Parts: sequence; structure tokens; C-alpha cells
Amino acid sequence: MIDDEELFESHFSRRGFLASATAVGVAGGSLLATVPAQAAPVRQSAPAADPITTPLVGGLHLQFGVDASAEVVVSWHSRQPVRRPRVLLGGPDGSFERTVTAATSNYTDAKSGQIVYVHHARAGRLRPATEYVYAAVHDGAEAEFGTFHTAPKGRAKFTFTSFGDQGTPTLGKRYVPPPGVTIPNPPFVNDNLGSPAAGDVTAGVERVRPLFHLFNGDLCYANLADDRVRTWNDFWENNTRSARNRPWMPSAGNHENELGNGPIGYEAYQTYFALPRQPGQTDVTRGLWYAFTVGSVRVISLANDDVCYQDGGNSYVRGYSQGAQKAWLEKELKTTRANRDIDWIVVCMHQVVVSSADQANGADLGIRQEWVPLFDRYGVDLVVCGHEHHYERSHPIRGQQPNQTLTPIPTATRPDVVDTSKGTVHMVIGGGGTSVGSNGVLFNPPACRVITSVGAPDPTTGKRPPVYVQEPAPWSAARNAAHPYGFAAFTVDPGRRGGQTTMQVTYYDVLGPNGDLSTFETFTLHRPRRD
Repeated sequence: MIDDEELFESHFSRRGFLASATAVGVAGGSLLATVPAQAAPVRQSAPAADPITTPLVGGLHLQFGVDASAEVVVSWHSRQPVRRPRVLLGGPDGSFERTVTAATSNYTDAKSGQIVYVHHARAGRLRPATEYVYAAVHDGAEAEFGTFHTAPKGRAKFTFTSFGDQGTPTLGKRYVPPPGVTIPNPPFVNDNLGSPAAGDVTAGVERVRPLFHLFNGDLCYANLADDRVRTWNDFWENNTRSARNRPWMPSAGNHENELGNGPIGYEAYQTYFALPRQPGQTDVTRGLWYAFTVGSVRVISLANDDVCYQDGGNSYVRGYSQGAQKAWLEKELKTTRANRDIDWIVVCMHQVVVSSADQANGADLGIRQEWVPLFDRYGVDLVVCGHEHHYERSHPIRGQQPNQTLTPIPTATRPDVVDTSKGTVHMVIGGGGTSVGSNGVLFNPPACRVITSVGAPDPTTGKRPPVYVQEPAPWSAARNAAHPYGFAAFTVDPGRRGGQTTMQVTYYDVLGPNGDLSTFETFTLHRPRRD
């Protein structure tokens, strides 16, 4: 039997790999992964032992581990059990280093009864700020290759990106015409709020080639689909061209709540991702909130449905952690802000504190009550969200008006340069590809509808209707009414000891199927270095 080193080398031509790769370097202060999404290493002919019955390596993707400078998790899925799932790890020169065994978990989709197996290989003992190549494989399958770049240890320049609310670019079910209308051979339509732009935005991210990507919830809207498993598969097939070469770090949105998939609906999400488990989490809440450090940035991912009033998923789960997430968040923020090696605190979550969209979801009082005071107390610099399907950002905010909606108070109004030591900037980045945009329904002048409670469940649908209170929006700094799709890129420059550290932010409109980009706005966040 061929051993793993021979298997790695038989599939991998370093000369061909380098010919298709981009040399490692720094552009605009960004650490770059070395292989474009469309480039693949040259493979020698080594057919699978049984390509008819052996599952493919599907949906290859990466996540950072507890220490992003030393641990990366390589994940893929299959519809049947496999033998010996593993990752063949190669170093910067393309030579084989070692085999990492994958652990397999699974879930049974409650709607279809289909079982999905997900394989997670946790590669540890990695070198900081180093490029690796790897192959994911199980017995009988063709190996799938990718690359990753570990995070720097200590202060360094790098770029990350963020968007939410993507869906898929695929078609999920046949169109059902209205009563009395007959259409021969009705076309297929998308049943999970996706659109072609869901593919375009991923291509746009790959033009920037960030070190990692933050996904602000509502990944693929599988909870709306007739075939939830196929929708997840379509999501991964679209995004593996990026996620196999850089970690995609998610937060759970309301549309990750799938009825019957675990006690609170997140079992599919929890199975596809292997995220750093935190103190206070149970088997039910594992992976729903977590944190990791890259350079001088601490990223904290939260699951808002725990505190939101809005009934937005397949089941109403407000309060599911019984305060455990909030207790963890406060301890995490306190520890992080006391750490002199951390300059920036970035929160990734789904639902929003601010939004000036009418006839959309609106802001949620639950977050303003439970988490915003903690953001203020410990000086969170940046919050990236989705949920509303447009782009908008706030002025730096700190404190709340003593009114029914706890309206956030802006501390400055300069649009191009923001001192985040004076307040938190919130960014709504919900243009990842969903077909239902909210950029066309913005209040003018800016205002905000805040969900302050919910009514009794509807006897037909079981959904609790939101109760809204409208407020002015003095915190609104910029918003994009003209274009629905895009993402933000953040370039961190640590600066010099005793001076300022900066985060250059660019929001890009995505304009077409090749990920063509146009800059909507650029601004700079800054704060004093803490060393």
C-alpha cells in the first residue's frame, strides 16, 4: 500500500504548483495566501481505488484553532462513512511533513433523514506566519489540495475581510405558479434566498486574498430550503474556492436555526464547523461563541439569538444559554482588555444594534440591553454584523439615551478618521448575496425601527410578531443605497511602540461574476497602542 508521503508526492508537483501560484508577499500591508482560488497544483494520474462508490472530498474548508498562529483545522464532508480521513501536511517548500488524523462527527437532518459526515483534522504545532500546503484525503478518494497561512505571533500587518447573508448561487426547487396558472416544465428557482451574487462576492473576496474571512451569520439559509443538506453542499461548493486557502470564521445567524437539528436547531452548523470550544458551553451550545487572536487583534464571535427578541429562526430560542454566553463574554472582554499585547477587540455577530432600513428586520433591543453596555465598559473597537441586507456603518458610539429603545449615543461625527478608544463602530455588512436586499428601503433622513418585544405566537405559523418602536438615527455615518452586494476589507497596521495603531477599512461593491470590485468608501480606525 502506498504510504502517505508517497501519496502526497505522487499528487503534488512542486514545479507545477509554483507555476500556478502567486509568490508570498505583502500588498497594502496584507499577508497573502499564495494560491489563487482558481489555481490548483498539478496532479499526477493516481485514480481513486473505487471512484464509483467512494465519497469525494467535499466542501474543503479551514478554521483557525485556539491559537491561530499555531493551529488550523482542515474540514470536509461526505454523505457516507469513510475510512482513514486525514490531512497530508506539507511545509513552505512543498515537502511532506506529517499526517494529521481527522476526527469524524455527523448529524442526521431531521427534515430528510439524510446523514452528513464531517471530518476535522486539527493541525497543531505549526509555525507562526508561515505558508503550508496540504492535501485532504480518505481511503479511495482523490486528494484535494489547498494552502493556508498561519497567523502572525505578536503585532504584524495583515488583512481580513467580512460579509454576512450569502445564500447560494444555485437553484433549489421548481417554480410553483399561482393558482389557475399552468406553466409547462416550470423552471427551477432558488428556495433559500440566494442569487448569482452569492458566487460573485466569494470571487471578490479572492481578489483581496485576506489572511482570514469573518462570516457574519446567515450562511446559506438552509432552514428555508426544501433540501437542507443539498443547500449546505451548494454553499460549500461555492465557497471552498476561498475557504480551502484561508480560514472562514463564522457567527451563527437566525437562519442557521434548522427545526429538529438538535435541541435548539444549530446542529448542522455545529457539525460543519470545528470552532474553539469555550468554558461554560455544553454539548448543546458548543461552538456557538468563541474567540481567537491574530496579531494584536482579538476576534470574538457571538450568537445573538440567545439575547434577541426577534423570532427569526425555525424555533424561538431566546435565552437558551441561561446567561452562560453573557458571563463568558464579560470575562473574555475583561481579560482581553487587560492584555497589553492586544490593541483591537473585534466582535463578529449576526443581528444588529443599528440599522436605518425600513421594512426589513430592524435593530434589536435585546442586544442593546444585554451586550452593548459590555461593549462600552471594555472598549470594543469594532462590531461587524449582517442580518440587514445592505451596507451601513455607525459613528463611534458609547452610552445610551434613557429612552424606550436605549438609542446609542455618537461620540464623534468625523466620517473619514475614527478614534475607537472613544466609541465602538458598528458595521452592517449584509450584502453577501441574498436575493432580498434592504438597500432600497432606507429611511431618509435616517431613522431606525427597534424590536422592543414580540407578541403572542400566530395561531397559524407559530411565529411571534415583532413589536417595533421607531427612533431617530444620530449614529448613522454612511450607508450604500445604490448597490446591494459587497464586503469590507480591514488592513491592520500595528504602528510603532508608544504611537497609534490603525485599521484601514474599505467597503467594496461587487459588480459581476468575476468578482469585479468598486470602492464605495474608505476610512481609518485608530487607537493608541497598548504596549
